[in-house]
Amino acid sequence: MNHSRVIILAAGEGSRMRSQKPKVLHEVCGETILDYVIAVSKASGISEIGVIIGFQSERVKASLSPEIATYFQQEQLGTGHAVIQALPFFEELQGNLIVLVGDAPLIQEETLTGLIAAHENGGYAATVLTAEFVDPSGYGRMIKNSAGELLKIVEEKDATPTEKQIKEINSGMYCFDAQSLILALKELKTDNVQGEYYLTDVIEIFRRMGKTTGTYVTPDPEDIQAINSRVQLAEAEAVMRKRINNKLMETGVTFIDPATTYVGARVIVDQDTVLYPGVILEGQTKIGKDCVIGANSRLVDAKIGNNVTIQNSTILDSSVDEYTSVGPYAYIRPGSQIGKHCKVGDFVEVKNSTMADGAKASHLTYIGDGDVGENVNLGCGTVFVNYDGKKKYRTVVEKDAFVGCNTNLIAPVTVKEGAYIAAGSTITDDVPEDSLAIARARQVNKVGYLKK
Repeated sequence: MNHSRVIILAAGEGSRMRSQKPKVLHEVCGETILDYVIAVSKASGISEIGVIIGFQSERVKASLSPEIATYFQQEQLGTGHAVIQALPFFEELQGNLIVLVGDAPLIQEETLTGLIAAHENGGYAATVLTAEFVDPSGYGRMIKNSAGELLKIVEEKDATPTEKQIKEINSGMYCFDAQSLILALKELKTDNVQGEYYLTDVIEIFRRMGKTTGTYVTPDPEDIQAINSRVQLAEAEAVMRKRINNKLMETGVTFIDPATTYVGARVIVDQDTVLYPGVILEGQTKIGKDCVIGANSRLVDAKIGNNVTIQNSTILDSSVDEYTSVGPYAYIRPGSQIGKHCKVGDFVEVKNSTMADGAKASHLTYIGDGDVGENVNLGCGTVFVNYDGKKKYRTVVEKDAFVGCNTNLIAPVTVKEGAYIAAGSTITDDVPEDSLAIARARQVNKVGYLKK
């Protein structure tokens, strides 16, 4: 049983982002920065999570699920002050309080569990998550004794030349004994240049109290990479994308060029599927086995069965069943369900419609608000005319029907099972079963007309 709780510091504005929205709500691979920190906390077995909010607090709070506790920091008076706002969250806690920062989405589950294990095994009052940088410039340095215990954290501007040679730096993330932290927070002072309550000062307070403190060095320095600018946002995106793509490749997915393939954090792709360059997979997209997703295709919240081929196409909030081919240049809009062994060809648009098994629309067709039956063939240029200027209506084409090229189906209308429609027809009435519908003017040839 994990007797730990997490507090996430997310009250800052992030002025260097030059944005109208809070920094923690910017996205990396389709998820907010803050969501990653919450997700890794849950993955580490910690269900009780609190978030310190401040800048645009209502907007940040609205992004959180109801079980996440929030605590408002009206003035940003330092990290120590932020944690003090959440005292009700952990004042009765007999266990660990982990303090994470809301702008570091690259923290991983094994890093967090490693921090907790190091804290408990060392019997520390506080354990600081650290990293070793070849160039530690700009970061606080970890000052230790010969036993490896942490004595204090020195900011670079206050460090001596010898201390500046230290490579181990502070991430700003900690694991505390909750009850010890409560005592130390009462001792925090604002006697510094910024006039703020620094959480780093807790380390020296613990030492004065006779308690031991330590560090846990992350095995992956990228874990602690915080985001303070659009440049750093792009850098974090690149790291996260590489992690996601590598994980998929390890489970049997082929990437022709991982560097130009963009996969969201919640996307699932099954083995032996091939992703071509320029593919963008977003939201809760799920792709089955043995699929081919061709170059420059974009899928958002799409459900794709096994053995599907998609070429240069867009699929939004829709499903495509197995052995179906889509594209090139098809557009499947929200609310559509495409069956097995179907063909949605080049420049075909499908919106809020169903295509049953074996149905085909090979090219230049619009299927809007329609239900297409099994083995139906829609000829080139077929248009489901679903809108009369005020309301939208559905069109039904029952199984085994054949619709000739350049046909307009004026909804609401039903083409019954096995019916045929002659090319160039505009259909305004239902077509009976096994009938041929011709709805066009008879051809008239004016012989010699152009000589007159």
